[in-house]
Amino acid sequence: MTAIEYTGLAELARELREGTVTSTAAVQTALERIEATQPTLNAFRCTRPEAALAEAAEADRRLAAGVGARRDGAWGRLPLLGVPLAVKDDTDVAGLPTRFGCAGDIPDASEDGEAVRRLRAAGAVIVGKTNSCELGQWAFTEGPAFGATRNPWNTGHTPGGSSGGSAAAVAGGLVPAALGSDGAGSIRIPAAWTHLVGIKPQRGRVSVHPYDDCFQGLTVNGPLARTVGDAALLLDAVAGPHAGDRFQPTAVDASAAARREPGRLRIALAWRPPFTATPNPLDPGIARAVTDLAEALAGLGHTVDEARPRYGLIGLSFLPRATAGIAEYADRHPDPTLLDPRTRSATRTGRRLGGRLLRAARAREIHQQRRIGALFDTYDVLLAPTTAAPPPRIGTFDTMPAWRTDLAMAAACPYAWPWNVLGWPGVNVPAGFTRDGLPVGAQLLGPAGSEPLLISLAAQLEDTRRWFAHRPPAPAPA
Repeated sequence: MTAIEYTGLAELARELREGTVTSTAAVQTALERIEATQPTLNAFRCTRPEAALAEAAEADRRLAAGVGARRDGAWGRLPLLGVPLAVKDDTDVAGLPTRFGCAGDIPDASEDGEAVRRLRAAGAVIVGKTNSCELGQWAFTEGPAFGATRNPWNTGHTPGGSSGGSAAAVAGGLVPAALGSDGAGSIRIPAAWTHLVGIKPQRGRVSVHPYDDCFQGLTVNGPLARTVGDAALLLDAVAGPHAGDRFQPTAVDASAAARREPGRLRIALAWRPPFTATPNPLDPGIARAVTDLAEALAGLGHTVDEARPRYGLIGLSFLPRATAGIAEYADRHPDPTLLDPRTRSATRTGRRLGGRLLRAARAREIHQQRRIGALFDTYDVLLAPTTAAPPPRIGTFDTMPAWRTDLAMAAACPYAWPWNVLGWPGVNVPAGFTRDGLPVGAQLLGPAGSEPLLISLAAQLEDTRRWFAHRPPAPAPA
């Protein structure tokens, strides 16, 4: 193992600036690690070795010339100059197809998506695109197009989804951080199941351009990293709107928040998920881990009380928006007959629930924000499990029809998706491990624009819990 492997994002950026490592070496190491682990982890859909190494060489020239450094010696507009990063394959990278987990002849993207443009503007080198399940609709990253992505902590289990490739890449030490997306927990769930920090930002915080209002406002882009500071640094790099974006929240400084004490907070611990019409018993190992985390928060001086958000029947708003979003993506596919039968089933549902029902679901959002947001008249932060179950085994869902897959996902992951309906931010933090050694997580949730508070609280927890010190075992040879 070289010194570059498992180096954090901020630390690697500093080493590049100080000249103790070169971008060429960092990018070459990432590419070698990706290639070596593809047979075991299968985290990446594709890499761009020639282009990435050429960009790394250019970054080395710029680093040697001091490009981006201010006169006071601090680093300026290129905080990620030369750092290798990965993006989920639902985000456009010029010259590569955006397959989003789908088979078929997908044309190359003509230009970078806004988030990738911002990464490049910060100096990052994109080494490749990570795997996703088909159209991001499941909490596992498996499918006929690109196989199964596996969990670095135990390759018999899924890393989660739909940002499972990004999570596996970071947890496995292939890249220091990666971009994912979250439409129903798709950053927070794989972060929980791979022992990472995952930030679901406020809707509009990170542009989804050239798309607009992804999955009817449910989906946002955000970072996965091993530390809060690294996740905050990546969020700052990609945050900001495209001129045509519908949602443009006021800017925040996530990195500053990660260095700031949160103060003494009132924290609501919510065990009960919203109604899903499915049994969703909480795994005892997750209950123990979240209880331990709540006790740690109390030990830091916060007040932690059990409470129950007034979710109501929020699922009646989620279903039309989610399935309509799937239908919109499926309709853009050049050959929809190649899609998974479960995707085609969701597409039919989305068409049936479109129109008046979809408009009604969107119109209910402001009432749901008021009803659920009343919790924050009493509390500052909501703490909840990220999932009800630990990561399932690979292949668990292979033979399930659409309705059984949906029920199984709702049972395993009932906690995350309401915050997508609301459009509000949430942060997954590692909560520990089950007795079988599988990672589990907890989410810190807040109202609109509360990323700084959530990040400050997560950083305070990290100082005491030091979850970044734990690494998965080295993968066995293929």
